[in-house]
Amino acid sequence: MTSNSSSDYSACITTVSSDETARKLARSIVESRLAACVNIIPGVRSIYEWKSTIHEDNELILMIKTRREFVSQLIEFVKKNHPYDVPELIELPINNGNPDYLKWIDGIVKQQPST
Repeated sequence: MTSNSSSDYSACITTVSSDETARKLARSIVESRLAACVNIIPGVRSIYEWKSTIHEDNELILMIKTRREFVSQLIEFVKKNHPYDVPELIELPINNGNPDYLKWIDGIVKQQPST
């Protein structure tokens, strides 16, 4: 892989309402090679407004490690496979990281063909 800049990588976040949904979505993201790793973080309490009502729900966070060039595809994948009407998917650029870990991401996440 030619990339060695940490700015080529992103951690993306989404939330789900159940462990079963988290595991299914995380596994499908990795199987689709849109991410090298998805961490499932339980015990999150979300307070948000939806349809003019304040909600308070238990959720899980999925932290998705990928290459920045695949974030748009990841967003579309999550929108199609997530049970929420408007799923959260936000990107956090990885500004620095263990070069060996970033190379590992390269080895897992499919590469865009050269043009």
